[in-house]
Amino acid sequence: MVVDDEPQILKVLRAYLEKSGFQVVSAADGNSALAIFKREKPDFLILDLNLPGMDGLDVCKAIRRESNVPILMLTARVEEADRLIGLELGADDYVVKPFSPREVVARVRTIFRRTNISEAAASEHIQIGDLSIDVEKHTVLRGDLTIDLTPTEFDILVTLARQPRRVFTRLQIMEQAQGDAFEGYERTIDAHIKNLRLKLEPNPRKPVYIQTVFGVGYKFEPDENA
Repeated sequence: MVVDDEPQILKVLRAYLEKSGFQVVSAADGNSALAIFKREKPDFLILDLNLPGMDGLDVCKAIRRESNVPILMLTARVEEADRLIGLELGADDYVVKPFSPREVVARVRTIFRRTNISEAAASEHIQIGDLSIDVEKHTVLRGDLTIDLTPTEFDILVTLARQPRRVFTRLQIMEQAQGDAFEGYERTIDAHIKNLRLKLEPNPRKPVYIQTVFGVGYKFEPDENA
């Protein structure tokens, strides 16, 4: 599903996505986007931030209350703060306007690849202390509590938890969790880590699992008390 109030962008993205084998539905404003989303239940959402009526951030927030469908934001360069807010609301990635339609299609494919579990990883189960990660079912439990994560958040957690105490740079996290590292996008990892801590940590202000290694990146630290 593509949501943008510029008819030419909708036309071009529809053409490129359909040529790549995707079925496409579209909307030109936030309110109709939510209605169409509920009716069509798309597998992927490309969402512009600047929409008439309900803006893209509000649409993202509303969708995240009911779905973990992958979301790729479309945004202008001047909206850096909004981009970070969008990631904190649960968007998986963003593309800056003006953009190449081929880049958008490539980014969609990359995110889809991450959400499709390979046969090698299908039976993988990670148990560290009271944290249980089922790769096949895409589920995370902390004790008996189910933690709902977006596809990007889940892949980042799995990347870190597979190698406890290893320090990953932001670029390494992007490469291993997202499959591709796009120049200039490493800082989006910080927003995803913030989201992960809010959902995963008993006290996000004093993280137990995901530790910051200042000047380098992040590592997963098993909770010895769990």
